[in-house]
Amino acid sequence: MKILITAGPTREYIDPVRFWSNRSSGKMGFAVAETAAVRGHEVTLISGPVILGTPPDVTRIDIESADEMLEAVKRELPAHDALIMCAAVSDFRPKIRSFHKLKKSTMPPVIELERNPDILQQMLPYKGNRVFVGFAAETDNIHVEAERKLREKGLNLIVANDVTQSDAGFEVDTNRATLIYPDRDPEQLPLMTKVELGGVLIDFVEAQSMV
Repeated sequence: MKILITAGPTREYIDPVRFWSNRSSGKMGFAVAETAAVRGHEVTLISGPVILGTPPDVTRIDIESADEMLEAVKRELPAHDALIMCAAVSDFRPKIRSFHKLKKSTMPPVIELERNPDILQQMLPYKGNRVFVGFAAETDNIHVEAERKLREKGLNLIVANDVTQSDAGFEVDTNRATLIYPDRDPEQLPLMTKVELGGVLIDFVEAQSMV
């Protein structure tokens, strides 16, 4: 199979030295990419700014902003059979970006934000028979929020995790996830490494491709 994976955060610049972003380290997406490549799949990894080496036999595309990630996904999706959206895309960006460093004395005390595009929703019209997997990093109402995203984005599977847990979510090598499907009960997984969770997700994608 040809599998497209996104990973890491996006950066939305306020000026050349400041940006709006999040805590994503990219470890989950890179683990999924590594696992898929080891299984013999052709993998393209679209990554935000992270300090991680590219897994062997993976084609990597580096981006910074949500718009850049959207364009890369649009460009690459037609050649792939599945999309696994692990990236933590910033929901908002500064409405006005300065191309000169803002001085403390003149920087506005309020920065107006505007919404970034929802990449999975924008890709839904092009889904066809492709397998779409998303992630929901939440701090409360985890299953409710994940189920909403599953429906709205037309996903085959969403991976929900509580990022308030010290052994799951951002910047760690383990995750504690719940798999939420459109047609069966949620599946609570035990604590496992992100590489192990990557294997679970690739198992699902492989099984869907046989349906």
